[in-house]
Amino acid sequence: MEPRWRPVSYPLSPSFIFLLVATSYTWLIPVASPQRIPTDPQAAPEYAHSIRLDGDIILGGLFPVHARGDRGTPCGELKKEKGIHRLEAMMFAIDLINKDPELLPNITLGARILDTCSRDTYALEQSLTFVQALIERDGSDVRCANGDPPIFTKPDKIVGVIGAAASSVSIMVANILRLFKIPQISYASTAPELSDNTRYDFFSRVVPPDSYQAQAMMDIVTAMEWNYVSTLASEGNYGESGVEAFIQISRETGGVCIAQSLKIPREPRPGEFDKIIRRLLETSNARAIIMFANEDDIRRVLDAAKRNNQTGHFLWVGSDSWGSKISPVIGQERVAEGAITILPKRASVDAFDRYFRSRSLSNNRRNVWFAEFWEENFNCKLGMHGKRPGSLKKCTGLEKVGRDSSYEQEGKVQFVMDAVYAMAHALHHMHRELCYGYPGLCPRMANNIDGKELLNHIRAVNFNGSAGTPVVFNENGDAPGRYDIFQYQITNRSTTEYRVIGSWTNKLHLKVEAMRWRMGDPTFPASVCSLPCRTGERKKVVKGVPCCWHCERCEGYHFQASEFTCELCPYEKRPDANRTGCTPIPIIKLEWHSPWAIVPVFIAMLGIIATSFVIVTFVRYNDTPIVRASGREMSYVLLTGIFLCYAITFLMIATPDVGVCSLRRIFLGLGMCFSYAALLTKTNRIHRIFEQGKKSVTAPRFISPASQLVITFSLISVQLLGVFVWFAVDPPHTVVDYGEQRTQDPTAARGVLKCDISDLSLICSLGYSILLMVTCTVYAIKTRGVPETFNEAKPIGFTMYTTCIIWLAFIPIFFGTSQSAERMYIQTTTLTISLSLSASVSLGMLYMPKVYIILFHPEQNVPKRKRSFKAIVTAATMSGKLTQKGGDRPNGEVKTELCESMETNTSSTKMTYVSYSNHAM
Repeated sequence: MEPRWRPVSYPLSPSFIFLLVATSYTWLIPVASPQRIPTDPQAAPEYAHSIRLDGDIILGGLFPVHARGDRGTPCGELKKEKGIHRLEAMMFAIDLINKDPELLPNITLGARILDTCSRDTYALEQSLTFVQALIERDGSDVRCANGDPPIFTKPDKIVGVIGAAASSVSIMVANILRLFKIPQISYASTAPELSDNTRYDFFSRVVPPDSYQAQAMMDIVTAMEWNYVSTLASEGNYGESGVEAFIQISRETGGVCIAQSLKIPREPRPGEFDKIIRRLLETSNARAIIMFANEDDIRRVLDAAKRNNQTGHFLWVGSDSWGSKISPVIGQERVAEGAITILPKRASVDAFDRYFRSRSLSNNRRNVWFAEFWEENFNCKLGMHGKRPGSLKKCTGLEKVGRDSSYEQEGKVQFVMDAVYAMAHALHHMHRELCYGYPGLCPRMANNIDGKELLNHIRAVNFNGSAGTPVVFNENGDAPGRYDIFQYQITNRSTTEYRVIGSWTNKLHLKVEAMRWRMGDPTFPASVCSLPCRTGERKKVVKGVPCCWHCERCEGYHFQASEFTCELCPYEKRPDANRTGCTPIPIIKLEWHSPWAIVPVFIAMLGIIATSFVIVTFVRYNDTPIVRASGREMSYVLLTGIFLCYAITFLMIATPDVGVCSLRRIFLGLGMCFSYAALLTKTNRIHRIFEQGKKSVTAPRFISPASQLVITFSLISVQLLGVFVWFAVDPPHTVVDYGEQRTQDPTAARGVLKCDISDLSLICSLGYSILLMVTCTVYAIKTRGVPETFNEAKPIGFTMYTTCIIWLAFIPIFFGTSQSAERMYIQTTTLTISLSLSASVSLGMLYMPKVYIILFHPEQNVPKRKRSFKAIVTAATMSGKLTQKGGDRPNGEVKTELCESMETNTSSTKMTYVSYSNHAM
């Protein structure tokens, strides 16, 4: 009796058990031979759906020999390259291994190759063939017609599976194979999901996963400085997993935003691709389109872009499903121009080219689909049962691949051969470990090959593949990422080609100079949501879209501290020209050549010249009656004050330093203090004399010149004392005031170098002098009743009235401009001119008439008779009555020094004249 196969117990779902039972009856049917199996002559012929090669060890194979069929039909048209080329590569690799005396010596490999029809559910049904030998069969309830027990056909025991191609198919099949511990090596499935070693632990692949591909595409996008892209994926594991990996990487690395993520349905409705193009145009700035789609979808997307007049708008970045294929771009080259595609690094296997070109109907009967390929490839019909309909020419069988038809090796041939060799090397290592020195299969391998042990050997292989590149697997069963980067270019000769522009092996190597874009357009294409901000502008990011922003200029005294922030410059600095940093604010002072300085300096110079002229004149005519009558000592004090009022202008304009600031503090109010202390002493003296005269003929005290000087310098000493206290409390120093000319426009901002004298300090310094001035004005008002014949009361009064008007005008101008950007100029000019004008008023009203008489009317500069103090008082009160006539007294000169003579009658004329003594006002 035929031995019963050892059962394998696995926790299977009810639906899966039902599926196994339903298919178990097919085991009674012999395996289809490579010949056609005609059925109804009127019906279309059927073809077998598997290839079987005998051997000591049988490998399974899954290939998309046919495309997905229309609704209700599992299989469609034949796929010449992806189907026939690949399965022939597997058989060619098996042939080479069986001939190799060093690899699996005395052991032959066989194969059971199935057609997946590019459909995951169909592939699942087919792959049940691989697990038949591992499921216990019970025929106790089955009897033949004659009552004999049934004879079961021994199924092939599959130790490993090569395939599948599509990721969705591999995922479906891997779920079955892992239950029965059958290792699987894919040659084309790249979905990142298959890297999950906890779910797909028996799955390995010789192609890198799309996570590497997605990283390579992200590096391309980053190198092109595209930060705003859209993604487009075909529905299914390959497209959706690839896009998901790309999006995940973009989130982790940052810098690239996804504008839209669109999906192409498995069964797109009419107009679906036009709708996709319109959706992509909603975010027109996202010109770069990351595509994980099959070649049919790629072709239809490009066609839709062409129909919608979007040639040259989109920047396509295609995955390995586009690679360097011609079929997606035929007839729409202009739309695809500039497309960047990625493809696992591969090389053409010359030995396979020689093998495949030598295939014919006579020497390739083991391939049950080769006849169908022959018809498709040479566009002919094989006899009356040929599958291709229509009145085509008959195939002669003498056609030759590559001679009578175009031929180009399919891109995954290398990986199919590498997958077969990886399985063979693993079996070889396992055989050497379990059957060392045993020719052929030893019992330990003949009866059962443990899938888990074989998997460990698969993950440990390391050999040079068919293209000369190492074949290795990581802990997840993935091959290392090695890609070539292509660009679809149209040359000046209007010829198209995929040109290699770089590579990726854990790192991108891109030759930008080899890239070409739209003909006649030299600009580098952009795919950004927002243009980069100019220098001095910060990014205000749109909420939720970090690659989109508005540019806001750093205003005022702010500079661009980072890409997203503006910060305020230090107080003594301002932003530079491009607002990327801060520069010191220029420091200015009142220059001598400034118009604000020229006017007060000119006035001061005229005043100093005039004052010096008066002093020289007085000194020259020091003993004349008019000078003596003016009170020489007090006149020189007053002229000194006037001179200082003019001289302070030069200190106010000079470059501030400690010395200049010290002199400013001393002399700022000292000139006015000298002037008004002297004038106050004079007006007070006049007031006391005439007030005393109303009561008594006795002269008041302290009216002598010495007393007047003591009083004057006592008043001046108060000013000096205040200055010295100021020096002690706050030593003089210079400061740079950045607030005075801190305009809204930073380019006009200036720091003002000045003495550290605040407005309050200035008022305190001038306040005492102003107090003297006001007091002097009060006395001038009180002595306004003095007769005109008394020489200086009225001029002093006019001087004080005018001075008060000048300083009343000064106060609002000075303090009203405290917020002006020209504050330094206006206040300095106003102060100096006010000091010069007040000095000029005193000089002009009090001394110019005297100088005029001295120089031009010397005949009036003569002494007159002296009068008594009582006569002076009587004349002052206008009583018209002399109460007594006082004789000459020792100090009679003093008593008559402030009076003018009364009008006297002479025999010939009536003359009014002025009598002066050397101690007059």
